[in-house]
Amino acid sequence: MKFIGDIVLTTPIIQALREKYPNAFIAYLGEREAVTLLNNNPYLDEIIPYDFRVPSVIEQVRVISLIRKKRFDIFIDLFSNPRTAIIALMSGAKIRIGKNVHGRGRFYTHQISDDGKSKTAVEFHYQYLKPLNVEPKYWQTKIFLLENEKKEAKNLLSSYKLNTLRPIIGINPSATWPSKLWPVQRFADLANRLERDFNFQVVFIRDPDKKEIYNTLKNLINPSIKILDVLPLRSLSAVISNFNLFVSNDSGPMHISVAVGTKTVGIFGPGQEEIWFPYRPPYYPEGQSHIALRKDVLCHPCHLNICNRPASEYMRCMNLLEVDEVLQHILKRI
Repeated sequence: MKFIGDIVLTTPIIQALREKYPNAFIAYLGEREAVTLLNNNPYLDEIIPYDFRVPSVIEQVRVISLIRKKRFDIFIDLFSNPRTAIIALMSGAKIRIGKNVHGRGRFYTHQISDDGKSKTAVEFHYQYLKPLNVEPKYWQTKIFLLENEKKEAKNLLSSYKLNTLRPIIGINPSATWPSKLWPVQRFADLANRLERDFNFQVVFIRDPDKKEIYNTLKNLINPSIKILDVLPLRSLSAVISNFNLFVSNDSGPMHISVAVGTKTVGIFGPGQEEIWFPYRPPYYPEGQSHIALRKDVLCHPCHLNICNRPASEYMRCMNLLEVDEVLQHILKRI
């Protein structure tokens, strides 16, 4: 797997696979940084990082060579794109499970065909375990943090003059797709009101790829509101675990927040929250700790990276969501 959210959303099936096969050697292949989120996962024996900074052919040869040496019996390809399909084929595994995609589907011994019914991302992943007779059982995502990681996170927050004994609300104003961005002005207004009207400590996490957002943001927020430096993923996870609540666009940090046990408010636009926000009853018995906010528009779901609607319709799914509504959902949970 490659993306942060995708990796976090596979953690329930890792646990189910381990329970079914307690003596198996289970390894996980994923993007080199994102896969660090699985460090210390008690259900895994090994993590194999894939480095996308290296030319593709060179890295594929390295990974295939490593996998073949380990002589795996089974290869489960949850991503099933051309690159991973080739790795699966060359892995040497006698059982290869992947999606029934035209052309590369033949690389797998067991081809998974989706039935087309609406399902969460976790439910979708469980389909790949059917050939192994693994029944869906675990649903909650988990990132396993060490005590020293949590302690370092507290020290980091203290260095920003934040008191971890008082409520802290974290905010992520970034996302990979421009179409998933709630207006930065509204994030600033939300942060200012949380601090001014309710005396909450407010801190923004930083995305190194979205400098323009933070350049705008720092001129809109109260001087006492903090913007953290860029952090490695595990450090970021530990920091988010210290928040009392986290507000985020539909993005990787949103998934991290739920997986470390922090109450989460997700802001959705073009994405389908019924798929990508599976953090609700009955799978999350705590009820309304987490919520996805989205406004209905005729063009949803568009799945577009960049909104193509004209004039007043541009980014309408995001622009309809007002600060007051987000604020009320925060206050209900904090």
